[in-house]
Amino acid sequence: MPARPNVFVTRKIPESGLLLLKKETDVTLNPNDRALKRNEFLEYIKGRDGILTQLNDKMDAQVMEAAGKQLKVISNYAVGFDNIDVKEATKRGIVVTNTPGVLTEGTADFAWALLMSAARRVVEADALVRQGKFVGWDPLLLLGGNIYGKTLGIIGFGRIGQAVARRAYGFNMKILAYHPSRVIEAPGIAAKFVSLSELLKESDFITLHTPLTPETRHLIGEKELKSMKPTAYLINTARGPVIDEAALAKALKEKWIAGAGLDVYEKEPEVHPELLKLPNVVLAPHISSASFETRSDISLLAAKNLLAVLRGEPSLHRVN
Repeated sequence: MPARPNVFVTRKIPESGLLLLKKETDVTLNPNDRALKRNEFLEYIKGRDGILTQLNDKMDAQVMEAAGKQLKVISNYAVGFDNIDVKEATKRGIVVTNTPGVLTEGTADFAWALLMSAARRVVEADALVRQGKFVGWDPLLLLGGNIYGKTLGIIGFGRIGQAVARRAYGFNMKILAYHPSRVIEAPGIAAKFVSLSELLKESDFITLHTPLTPETRHLIGEKELKSMKPTAYLINTARGPVIDEAALAKALKEKWIAGAGLDVYEKEPEVHPELLKLPNVVLAPHISSASFETRSDISLLAAKNLLAVLRGEPSLHRVN
């Protein structure tokens, strides 16, 4: 490692990672409590040996050119890395890393939080009470869907998908799985691998855990939504563009499906305006990994990835 490499962190992260970086590098931290504008971003990254990025930082050829030939590593503070032009980074000899594993359990927890909130109409119930409209017990008030004993369809059966499946045992659920690229090994999990069409048709709850690729963009569109049960719920904690948001809004409005829970959006942070009007969708601001423990672990792993590359050591989680 060169004497005190120059590192830029594009947004404030938990102290665990920052403290580690400061021991071995000169760290510049985005001073704003917001994402940088493009012109600001291009200015800040000049001359950096390493960049610790967020999922909303577009790391393309222009950025890599602006940083300079000394740039050795882009460490992404996320599992997904669709914000980074990995092919361009590889061509330039820049190592790209991500942070799998440490956010698996936290994200799986939150997928279940969305699933249960959507099925049992928790957000609507909370609003009703706060608005002073709760006037007493009513046998028909805010009826939702049962979870116990139902069929759970999991699209994307990697670490997070499997963690979601393990939680389903407590609800005595039948588990169907579809992995876009292949059937994968899942020791100890009694999941039945099926086609996407069968999963959509048979599942009472469908939860998405696939990365965003050209093949998974709009994986769930009008055709797929119409093939789901009218009593089914759709949950997304993966990436927004996996769902055609306009089609989902129409499906919820016209009751093709019963409800949805979303933590990610197609044009994030923008949300389709029709979704904002609908009571049968729970909308969260991309917080599936937002526990103190998980975000601290992500920070630490992103820092370790970056430092390993600067030291000339194998990175813990290299993408390219």
